[in-house]
Amino acid sequence: MGRSPARSPQRPSTTASVRQQRQGGGGARWRPPEWLRSLLSARSVAGRVFILHVVIVLLLVVSAVVALVLQVRHDSTLEARSRSLAVAETLAHSPGIVEALESPDPTLLLQPRAEAIRKQAEVDFVVVMNTDGIRYTHPRTDRIGKKFVGTLQPALAGRPVTEEITGTLGPLVQAVVPVNNPDGVVVGLVSAGITIENVGGVAEDQLPLVLAAGAAALVLATTGAALISRRLLRQTHGLGPHEMTRMYEHHDAVLHAVREGVVIVDDDGTLLLANDEAHRLLGLPEDAEGRDVLDLSLDPGTAALLSSGRVVTDEVHRVGDRLLAVNQRSTDRAGGPPGSVTTVRDSTELRALSGRAETARERLDMLYDAGVGIGTSLDVARTAEELTELAVPRFADFTTVDLFETVLAGGEPDVTGSVHRTASAGIHKDAPLYPVGTQTRFVASSPQGRSLASGRSLVEPRLSEAPGWRAQDLERSGQIVAYGIHSLITVPLRAGSLVLGVVSFWRAERPEPFDEEELALAEELVARAAVSIDNARRYTREHSMAVTLQRSLLPRSLPEQSALEIAYRYLPAQAGVGGDWFDVLPLSGARVALVVGDVVGHGLHAAATMGRLRTAVHNFSALDLPPDELLGLLDELVGRIDQDETEDEHSAPVTGATCLYAVYDPVTRRCTVARAGHPPPALIRPDGTVEYADVPAGPPLGLGGLPFETVELELAEGSRLVLYTDGLVEDRDHDIDVGLELLRKALSQAGESPEDTCRAVLESRRPARARDDIALLVARTQALTEDRIARWPVPSDPAAVAEVRATIARKLSDWGLDELTFTTELILSELVTNAIRYGGGPIEVRMLRDRNLICEVLDSSSTSPHLRYATMNDEGGRGLFLVAQLSERWGTRYLPTGKIIWAEQPIP
Repeated sequence: MGRSPARSPQRPSTTASVRQQRQGGGGARWRPPEWLRSLLSARSVAGRVFILHVVIVLLLVVSAVVALVLQVRHDSTLEARSRSLAVAETLAHSPGIVEALESPDPTLLLQPRAEAIRKQAEVDFVVVMNTDGIRYTHPRTDRIGKKFVGTLQPALAGRPVTEEITGTLGPLVQAVVPVNNPDGVVVGLVSAGITIENVGGVAEDQLPLVLAAGAAALVLATTGAALISRRLLRQTHGLGPHEMTRMYEHHDAVLHAVREGVVIVDDDGTLLLANDEAHRLLGLPEDAEGRDVLDLSLDPGTAALLSSGRVVTDEVHRVGDRLLAVNQRSTDRAGGPPGSVTTVRDSTELRALSGRAETARERLDMLYDAGVGIGTSLDVARTAEELTELAVPRFADFTTVDLFETVLAGGEPDVTGSVHRTASAGIHKDAPLYPVGTQTRFVASSPQGRSLASGRSLVEPRLSEAPGWRAQDLERSGQIVAYGIHSLITVPLRAGSLVLGVVSFWRAERPEPFDEEELALAEELVARAAVSIDNARRYTREHSMAVTLQRSLLPRSLPEQSALEIAYRYLPAQAGVGGDWFDVLPLSGARVALVVGDVVGHGLHAAATMGRLRTAVHNFSALDLPPDELLGLLDELVGRIDQDETEDEHSAPVTGATCLYAVYDPVTRRCTVARAGHPPPALIRPDGTVEYADVPAGPPLGLGGLPFETVELELAEGSRLVLYTDGLVEDRDHDIDVGLELLRKALSQAGESPEDTCRAVLESRRPARARDDIALLVARTQALTEDRIARWPVPSDPAAVAEVRATIARKLSDWGLDELTFTTELILSELVTNAIRYGGGPIEVRMLRDRNLICEVLDSSSTSPHLRYATMNDEGGRGLFLVAQLSERWGTRYLPTGKIIWAEQPIP
């Protein structure tokens, strides 16, 4: 409530320096300022308060002065009594007093002594007398020998006495003390005293100081009263008591008569004033004034607003069953005290409008939450679950989502197929609706069937009266109605022209059925979810295609070979398929090649590029090339791919690829390794120690221009070679060196078999959500024993072929392979004859008994033989043709010092 506009009657204004000429002089007459004249006037409240304050202070000062004077007189009298008694006792107990009293002339002995004590103690008299009261001493010598004036009986009885009397010196305070001889008999009396005139003199001496202090206190109090009254004058605007009384009565009448609540709160949140209407609307207790608004059990929002003091205009608050429009302003805007004044108006008639606005707001919030909370993953089922979780219980009591089976797999919806209950949510778990995972076909008369067929939404306000819905499942529909579900909305999940499924919203707890407005909200909600579900469907389809392509490009099984015991793991990334691959490639001479590679990126392009590189490695390995030469050819291939893809705007070049190629020979137990930008292989020795092979890194594939280097490792039998891709050791949270060290620890704790090694590595290093593919290949070396190897040199003489045949026959007989003697003799005879005829010495023959029988002929020539098909008239050219026909496979392997022609035969 603002201040009243009433003001005090207008008074003529004056200035502090009005000058008025006076007759007979040139001086100016000073006139006090208006505020001082108002204070001195008894008309205003401030003036009356000032005068009353001054009178009260004056009375207090006078009272204080009188009380102080009386107190000083009382204290002086007490001091005189104490001093008189002390002086008398001192003389009565002094040495020689008894002898002096008993002497022939006591006055001669005692008068000087008494006078000396009197002057020293500053008392008015010291009198020594006998027991009859006759004075021996006195300040006035004419009083010596006369009767002492005072009470002597207590002293004669042995007790000192102090009294105020009128003696020979006038009114005085005196003390009488007995003098005892050694036997305790009173032989005399001593009296000392101070006149009242001297006692009062002390108080009179202090009176000027007391009066000065009182005057100062009066001045200070008057000044303070003037300042306080001046402030009061300003706050009351110079109004008199009658004017203020009338104003208060008017304000009080208006305050409690208006039909609008008025609340005044100070800056500390204390309720200062609340009118009757505010008590009624806010439900305030009778003793609300003076209490903190937060302690009045108000609505939390209303209490927070009142205590905050912020400015609001027509802010609506719900208090009980009322809607209150609240306006709040600060009280210190015009120099008033800090705080706020609040008006509260009952706007219950706006309840219906507010309710509709609240409903609209809730629906907008739900649609906003749908846009944010639906589609957080690219999983069809999870997206459907997010829709049901959002709708229950804010919109429906139960929500179900049914999708066509083909949609879950990422395909186009098959409207003739069955639907799959993909997601379901409800306020209770025991509702008799189809559970998740149920496959069904909706009949044409059911709301779901009609929505799927027509692509339009439907509302069934009363399920108990919908015969078409009951036709779907008569028994279950009866259970649903008996459970209390009474209303249904079905909305098709549309993505463009495709109908992916249908969403059903069921109502049970709220008694009112679904209406057309809620149908529109359901359509908007499902429309937003349909976009996310369709995106998830498309992603599922593309992901399935990529996974299918990737799986078709990766090895499905490992080839049979005896050089290595191998175990592997391949873990695709969570975000999609990648370009990691591995291979185990049997080579000639019982050797085996191990390959691990990585194409940067994810998706179909990475998988397709990986397939091209893997195929190239297969083809290049068939040439029996050393690892560095094979990587060189692969690097050249990637460069050509980049060049070709760059020319096509619809294709993307290889953004990066790495590879590691290793060849293990079980005969020599040596492993030749080269790598192109790939992490180094780990080697686990038979004793369990782990180290990383020092293989030069080389540039990634596709850079070109830089050679690759090989390293030859000699591996003891039982060693384990661990090849992997960077997804196993690289992470956003730490550097690759940390990942390599963690891998080393995992390998040091792994079991001896390759399977145990793979399991231990993945248990310790597999991330919760892999961001990149992980390929892991573990190979334990095995050696080909000497009893399964046969080798001998061959002279460069055609006659030596016969000796070779005999040696072959004997060795095959030792191996128990007599069945292969004829074909082996024929194959080696042709190969040795070609070496003698076209190659150069030295020539060596080697046979290996592995899974197959391997025959090799080494010579120093680098000329490669070619298979020819001789005609009927040709005399030669049929040797290699016979070798190819008799062996399972054959080929040529080049060495730094020549070549090896080899052929393999299956062992029966």
